[in-house]
Amino acid sequence: MGTLTLALLYVILAPVLGGLLAGLDRIISARMQGRVGPPLFQPFYDVSKLFSKGRVEINKLQAPLIFCHLVFMIFTGALFFQGGDILLIIFALAASSIFFILAAFTAGSPYSFVGAERELVILLAAEPVFLIVLAGVFKVAGTFGFYDVIRTGKPLIAFLPGMFFCLLYVLTMKFRKSPFDLSYSHHAHQELVKGITTDLGGRSLAMIEISHWYENIFLLGFVYLFFAFNPVLGIAAALFTYFLEILADNTNARAKWQFSLVSTWLITLVFGGGNLIALYFMGM
Repeated sequence: MGTLTLALLYVILAPVLGGLLAGLDRIISARMQGRVGPPLFQPFYDVSKLFSKGRVEINKLQAPLIFCHLVFMIFTGALFFQGGDILLIIFALAASSIFFILAAFTAGSPYSFVGAERELVILLAAEPVFLIVLAGVFKVAGTFGFYDVIRTGKPLIAFLPGMFFCLLYVLTMKFRKSPFDLSYSHHAHQELVKGITTDLGGRSLAMIEISHWYENIFLLGFVYLFFAFNPVLGIAAALFTYFLEILADNTNARAKWQFSLVSTWLITLVFGGGNLIALYFMGM
């Protein structure tokens, strides 16, 4: 199967898989809390209802910025599964987040403003982790290409356990899970005041949800990369990782942004930096 075909499949199937994953997330969370929970397809019902609502815009800039956020998120994942340079992919992911942040800043609401600032904190915390993980991947595989890394046949998890731990830590932020759901959350008690998305509604909010589905599949693909030497193990590891994030979400309260930022950088320095030093002494 060609790489362009795989990229096209991502564009088509990622929102479907991401929506199903979101529905499964709600069901598992409900079971952990002793509730029945919504049906599996509830996320699709919610997004469909949002698209049926009238256009809600605070100003003329907000909708184009949200649309750019969605487009760059799709581009990020498509480039990843097409086998593009992972370094470029991480920069595209950051660009998508910047459009999201700018859309919140244009609202002028204090809740959106604080949410946008916290999203910037997440960006500051996550980017160094992704960059040091990429440095480790290049050190082991000698390439930044997704499929080139897979073709080496090297089990990245065996060479980069510290990097993988750093990635798991920052994925809690990117998946919007406690204790690092700083800018907005999916929990019911935060539906009215939801941080960065407080002033979004209708189609704009629907596009944000779809962007989140695309992002989740892309990030799970990143987890898969560490276990790509065995495709079945890679898929199982990605799904188990998401389950661990749901478990963390339901067993932790939200942390302060200061703790989130400092702890992420410390873990990156200790585990990520330590892993790089270990690779150096291994002669890689």
